[in-house]
Amino acid sequence: MFTPKYPPPDTAPTTPTAPQPSAAAPVPVPHASPAPVAPASNRPVVQLTPGSALALAAGGGAVVLVVGTVLVSLLLAVAITGVSVAVVAVVLRLLVKDLRNH
Repeated sequence: MFTPKYPPPDTAPTTPTAPQPSAAAPVPVPHASPAPVAPASNRPVVQLTPGSALALAAGGGAVVLVVGTVLVSLLLAVAITGVSVAVVAVVLRLLVKDLRNH
């Protein structure tokens, strides 16, 4: 399904046509060389079946859920730490104010 489909090779002749003789200096005709062919790869071709595509999508979804859970947990930990520091600051402020009054 995901393997490339190459067109069939061109069947046109590769010999150039002879130039017409003229009074001017002869123009050299470049010879057409065939296109280089890519060597066959020894790597295995990965075939995605519907089952493996579904497993890949489920794995990706699981990764997104785990990363999201970790990030939300970190955000919650920072929020709880900030609230607890604020409560400690209010308590210390009240204690310092009480000590100044007595």
